[in-house]
Amino acid sequence: IADMTVKFPETKTVSFQVMTLMEETIYGLARAHILDKRVRADGRKTDEIRPITIQAGFLPRTHGSAVFTRGQTQTMATVTLGTPEDKQILDDLEGRSLDKFMLHYNFPGYSTGEVRPDRGPGRREIGHGALAKRALVHLLPSEDLFPYTIRIVSDILESNGSSSMATVCGGSIALFDAGVPMKGACAGIAMGLITDGSKHAVVSDISGFEDHFGDMDFKLAGTAKGITAFQMDVKLATGIPIAILKEAIAQATSGRNHILGVMNDHLSTHRAEISKHAPGIAKLMIAKDKIGQFIGPGGKNIRGIIERTGADIQVEDDGSIFIACTDRVKLEAARAMVAYYTMEVEIGKTYTGRIVSIKDFGAFVEILPGKEGLLHISEIAHQRVQRVEDVLKMGEEVEVKVVDMDSAGKIRLSRKALLTPEKR
Repeated sequence: IADMTVKFPETKTVSFQVMTLMEETIYGLARAHILDKRVRADGRKTDEIRPITIQAGFLPRTHGSAVFTRGQTQTMATVTLGTPEDKQILDDLEGRSLDKFMLHYNFPGYSTGEVRPDRGPGRREIGHGALAKRALVHLLPSEDLFPYTIRIVSDILESNGSSSMATVCGGSIALFDAGVPMKGACAGIAMGLITDGSKHAVVSDISGFEDHFGDMDFKLAGTAKGITAFQMDVKLATGIPIAILKEAIAQATSGRNHILGVMNDHLSTHRAEISKHAPGIAKLMIAKDKIGQFIGPGGKNIRGIIERTGADIQVEDDGSIFIACTDRVKLEAARAMVAYYTMEVEIGKTYTGRIVSIKDFGAFVEILPGKEGLLHISEIAHQRVQRVEDVLKMGEEVEVKVVDMDSAGKIRLSRKALLTPEKR
């Protein structure tokens, strides 16, 4: 204590000096125990992983969820699937872009037994979330295969080291639970190092205690095929020798494969179908010059589909049409309507049209949205028709056949081609 008083003259409290002395003693004993006996403070071997438990589908109402527990570190990861309109808008120096994958990491005070206010995401939350996102983003399916916007929220329920890597594991399982066809499961592990210069020990799955007293925090995440993300924090001024780095990577690979094995035993692939609570999404492609025809004057066509089905419809500049609806029956109805509004007229095909104009020489029939054809008076019936109004009325639906279409797009229709000679 006398030495501490000299070392820290500005701090005269005995309690502070005793606490500092105890911490230095624990620091030396813990490190010596690992270096000399290859046994860690919690009794584990240097390459031993803490016990793992997994609960996929823990929350019944979310689109996907998982509780991943490794030792005294636990996360509850949830997945929400959204439409392309839900993409995050990013503004930076390079301009505006859209992000279809978001991962938010929350580290509340109760996870470490602290009574502190939640002041929003800090450096830790942003950094850990970015690392976990890097680990998972390249395993997601392409937008053509899976046109959903994906958001993962990782809530750390308890923390004793490596919560960011628990987020990777929990997020991977939650994505599988949500039915996201990932390229493979992803697991993460944090590696530590204890060294006195002459000898060293690489430790797997470090606890908070080992993170505090150790010389390295090396996080690696990846699949059974390789690494997808890593991050290293080093306390040694000289850095880490290449030989030790190779040893750490090899030991991390073994640990990661062990964790992946536990994860695969619980949920080896994605669910066959997405949650019934998630919106169903259908994608159609139309020619760029047909976009205006589909939308209709003042958005008439697209508004009509939305009002009748309740679906969300998004039209892209390249002709992609995304339809989203939680009701699968209404989704299919909306898909059929979109297909109807974007159909092309085919010669020889029969259509049910509506009389939109009557002239002395015939009637104009709208057979598709924005597509009208002439039903000449001679094509109305087999017998002679004196006046068009004697057979057809404005607004009446009539079945007609397309008999010709010229290079200018003018359509010629026939009603009598569908009638037997006895019928009018």
